[in-house]
Amino acid sequence: MRPEFDYGDAVRVTRNVRDDGTYPGMAVGDLLVRRGSTGTVIGVGTFLQDQIIYTVHFLEIDRIIGCRAEEVIAADAPWAPSRFESRDKVLAGKAFSVRGEVVVEKGAIGEIIRVVRDMPEGVHYHINFPGYMLCIPESSVEPLPQPVSRRRMHADTAEEEPAP
Repeated sequence: MRPEFDYGDAVRVTRNVRDDGTYPGMAVGDLLVRRGSTGTVIGVGTFLQDQIIYTVHFLEIDRIIGCRAEEVIAADAPWAPSRFESRDKVLAGKAFSVRGEVVVEKGAIGEIIRVVRDMPEGVHYHINFPGYMLCIPESSVEPLPQPVSRRRMHADTAEEEPAP
């Protein structure tokens, strides 16, 4: 078990890293660093004697986070950025059919289960639409519309309140 990276090496995280309860000031499940972010290795250690853990400083967000070896690649390795991440909800940009039968209507909401970056045609997503799991190209999905903020009706303030 030899580390692939050393102190000072630039690395990229290949998946979203969330708090497992060990990051101070954050709640379990909070996003610590987004997939595709780059940082610098400032420490190398092990966990349970068989897992390499890199301590990575993500300068852009000024966070130091422990990353497992399988979560990082060299910063200069090929990388296909994506518009969406796992667990994001998206809209079908067109109707999808299986064996000639439309199974998902345009505008249906689905949840991204997996991002597939190594397809020759570009980024694809495994998306769970009600009753169907489909592999869809990025160009065929759209983001959900953002909720419209509303104005508070107070005479003394005109602050915008985010939609619930």
